[in-house]
Amino acid sequence: MTSFNSIEESIIQELIKIVGKQYVLFDKIAFEKYGRDETEDLIFYPEVVVLPRNPEEISVILKLCNKENIPLTPRGGGTGLSGGALPVNKGVLLSMERFNSILEIDERNLQATIEPGVITQVFQEAVQEKGLFYPPDPASKGSCFIGGNLAENSGGPKAVKYGVTNDYVLNLEVVLPTGEIIWTGANTLKNSTGYNLTQLLIGSEGTLGIITKAVFRLIPLPKNDLLLLVPFFSSEEACEAVSAIFRAGITPSGMEFMERDALIWGAEYIGDNSIVIPENIQAHLLIEVDGNDMEVLYKECETIYEVLENFKCDEILFAEDAAQKDKLWKIRRVVGEAVKARSIYKEEDTVVPRAELPILLKGVKEIGEKYGFKSVCYGHAGDGNLHINIIKDNMSDADWNDELPKGIREIFKLCIDLKGTISGEHGIGYVQKSYMDIPFSNVELELQKNIKRLFDPNGIMNPSKVFI
Repeated sequence: MTSFNSIEESIIQELIKIVGKQYVLFDKIAFEKYGRDETEDLIFYPEVVVLPRNPEEISVILKLCNKENIPLTPRGGGTGLSGGALPVNKGVLLSMERFNSILEIDERNLQATIEPGVITQVFQEAVQEKGLFYPPDPASKGSCFIGGNLAENSGGPKAVKYGVTNDYVLNLEVVLPTGEIIWTGANTLKNSTGYNLTQLLIGSEGTLGIITKAVFRLIPLPKNDLLLLVPFFSSEEACEAVSAIFRAGITPSGMEFMERDALIWGAEYIGDNSIVIPENIQAHLLIEVDGNDMEVLYKECETIYEVLENFKCDEILFAEDAAQKDKLWKIRRVVGEAVKARSIYKEEDTVVPRAELPILLKGVKEIGEKYGFKSVCYGHAGDGNLHINIIKDNMSDADWNDELPKGIREIFKLCIDLKGTISGEHGIGYVQKSYMDIPFSNVELELQKNIKRLFDPNGIMNPSKVFI
C-alpha cells in the first residue's frame, strides 16, 4: 500500500485560501457525515473535508495533494454501495455538492450540460418539463448525484430498454489527478476521433479524475406506461419468464425481480399493507411497458399475459392509476433500505446473461445452504442484474468474517462461469477489490493498473479502490 503524508496545519491554511474558510471542514460532525456512505456499516474519517465550487479550485487542490503526497477521495451524494467514496487512507475528502447547476438544456439538439452535484431526479424532472427524457434511474435517484452515476455507470429499472449512464454521455469536463483540466470528447452523437476517453472515465469510480461537467444526450419523453405485478409460485420460474417475454418480441421499459421477502420487507418499510402475498407465492416480477400509443401498449400486455400462461403464476395485478404505479415502484426502490434496516448485511451486485438468471438464483441458494447464510434477492431481471442481499441473521461473527467470503467467491465464480461478471452497476470500490482476480487475468489487471498509473502517477486519487 502506498504511504501517504498526514495533513499539517499549513495544508489546511492553503486549502482555506483556495476555497474559503467556510468550505474547509475538520470537525467531528463533518467527519461523521463524510466518512461513510451506504456501504454496510463502514466509516473512515478523513483529515479534512473540502467543498470546492469550480474546476480551477479542484485543479489547485489536486496539485497541492500531489506535491504534498496527500490522498484525495472524491464524493458525490454518499449513496454508493461499494465504498467508492470512503476516505480509507484519510487525507482530503473532496465533496462535489456545490457543483449543483443545470447549465443548459438544449432542446434543439436534445442535449443537456450539467454539473455532477445535481441530484439525478432533479435533472430528470427538469428535462421532463420540456418533454424530454433522461432514462437512467437508480433506486437512490432522489438523493444520488449525477457525478456518482457517472463514476459507477449506474443503471436502474429503465436500463433494460433504454441503457445505462454511459449510453447518454457525449462529453465530459474532467480535472486530472495532476491538475490539468480537459474535455474528453465532443458534443456529437458520433465520434471516431482518437481513443474514447469519455467512456474510459465513466465507471472509473473516481480513480482517474474528477468530472466537473457532463454533456448528456436526451430522448423524447414517452407519454404513457402500463405496469403489472406478477406473482409466481417459484422464484426460478419467475426468472425463466424474463427471457421468454423478450423472446416473444417485447422489450419492457422495466422488468424487476423480487423474492417474497424483498416485497414483504419493502412494503413494511414504507408502512403499506395493501398487498397481500399468499404463503405459496415465492417471487414477483414487476413489468412495465411504455410508449406513446396506448393501443400498442395494451397489445404488448396481452402478449405478456400469453407468455405467462406457460408459467405457474397467480393472479396478475394491473396497476390501475398513477398512485398505484408509484406505490409499486416505491416498494421496489426501498428494498435495499428495508434489508439494511433488518439486519447486518452484505449486498452483491451480480450480473449474467438474462437467460442464465434461473441458474444463478439456484446456485446462490445452494451456496447459501453450504455456508449457512440466508439471502434476499431482487434486481433488474431484464438485464440479468441480480442484487444478492446476504443477511447475517444468526451467523456467528467468525462465520460471517471467515466463511462468508468463501461463499461470495463461489457466487462470483458462478457468475463468470455463466459468462457474467461480479458487478453490474454498484462498482468494485473498496469492498469488492479482493475478488477482481475472478473476472480478470493478471495481464488484464495489469493493463488496468497501468492506465491508473498513467492518469495518476503518484497514486493520490481515490487510493485503495478497485485494485488491491
